[in-house]
Amino acid sequence: MKFLCIDCDTQMAFEERQLPGDGTFAASFACPSCGRRIAMLANEMETQLVNAMDVRIGGRTLREEPMELIRTSVSGRADALDDIPSTAGGAGRVRAAWSRESEERLARVPGFVRGMVKKIYADYAEERGIVQITPEVMDRARSELGLEGM
Repeated sequence: MKFLCIDCDTQMAFEERQLPGDGTFAASFACPSCGRRIAMLANEMETQLVNAMDVRIGGRTLREEPMELIRTSVSGRADALDDIPSTAGGAGRVRAAWSRESEERLARVPGFVRGMVKKIYADYAEERGIVQITPEVMDRARSELGLEGM
């Protein structure tokens, strides 16, 4: 959505956003051509709607991150699937340890799928008797399991 100056037919430029503290917000815009100014006041319900849609009044100053809305809207646990016993191994089998490098790589996976990804690698290692999961093991698993494009 953009505001246009009626007199100049020029896109209005964002000036500032104010949060009065009563659940509303106000934003002001100015015409860069003629200097005409307008303000917008959103009530509490409109403010909640704007916040729920993750709309940035006034634009962004930071580059958008991949899947940013999902990352900020969905919460999950990195260990969500850790307590699920593996169907591949028998009783008494021990899960492989994770190297520091592989944990750092796993931390870059979106949180809402991290538990599933971790389980895939852990099951892969367990089925093959691998005692430590490293980035090399992760690469080999991706290749052997056909997950390169994911």
